[in-house]
Amino acid sequence: MKIKKSLWMEYAILVLVTLVSGVTRYLLWDDLGLKGEFPPETIGFSFVFLVLSWEFFKGMERYMNRILPYSKGLALRISVQLVIGAVYMLLVNRLLFMVAGKYLEGSLSVMFSMTTYATFATLSFLINSIFFGKYFFQEWKKSLLNAERLEREKTQVQFDNLKNQLNPHFLFNSLSSLHSLIMDRPALASEYVTNLSKVYRYVLLHENKVTVPLREELEFIGHFIFLLETRFGKGVDVKIDVSEESKSLGIVPVTLQILLENCIKHNAIDPDAPLQIRVTAEEKSLRVSNSIHHKIQAMESNGKGLEDLKKLYSFLSKEPVQVLSSESKFSVIIPLIPNLS
Repeated sequence: MKIKKSLWMEYAILVLVTLVSGVTRYLLWDDLGLKGEFPPETIGFSFVFLVLSWEFFKGMERYMNRILPYSKGLALRISVQLVIGAVYMLLVNRLLFMVAGKYLEGSLSVMFSMTTYATFATLSFLINSIFFGKYFFQEWKKSLLNAERLEREKTQVQFDNLKNQLNPHFLFNSLSSLHSLIMDRPALASEYVTNLSKVYRYVLLHENKVTVPLREELEFIGHFIFLLETRFGKGVDVKIDVSEESKSLGIVPVTLQILLENCIKHNAIDPDAPLQIRVTAEEKSLRVSNSIHHKIQAMESNGKGLEDLKKLYSFLSKEPVQVLSSESKFSVIIPLIPNLS
């Protein structure tokens, strides 16, 4: 279907060029001192000439792509194609001159001949320029796509590194909490291990996926929240309010874990003043908000985690990741996207 559409467009342009050139010749026929009345059949001859020339140049382009592709030498390819095109057009022009000679006045033959040769040579250059322009445009698009792919891969690696940095830190804290539970509360310790294993199972199962349904991410984060509440007790208050409609949309795996870890990392935990974390859906976005509880000794942060999230989501959604901060609340808004994997 695409080929047919392209072919129709090519021939529509050829018809338009034929009509424009025919009208121009008709208007200038007497001024050029040509014999007799303007012959209408020349319009048909012009169309046939343009079609044959266009198909010749298309065929030459395909043939040259096989025997002398642009990658083997750009300057050589362009030069050879221009020479072949010019020779073809000049030979065709000579043939047309022999047929149309009866319309020329003797005194104008030299001038008209030179003008026609120049016109045909220029036409050869213009037709070839179309193919050269198409090649350069396609190469430009490829370079853009390659640059975007490389940037995306780089961002994905940075994001994976971020997850790998968080996991050992999280595992160390989790094992420390587990150690204190084993002797005092063995039943809770068993449940803690079950939820911890489910957290890491989710990470391993989805590490190569671009997105997962939000429903799966929320199920995973439930196990993660259990671990947090076991570690910090009443010091953390996490509530989730997400509609069923939003749960069918996609999110990058482990996004919520990273955002919740970010809340814990940058705020003081106090059972008398719990850190409030809220996860809510807003149309096609997910908001993770937390109350701000300043630490006496704040942890150093380079902010790379959120920056990597922003870059990664920029490849998946037109909507940006938003970071909002006030004196009492910090929020990150993540765009929800169609599930890609």
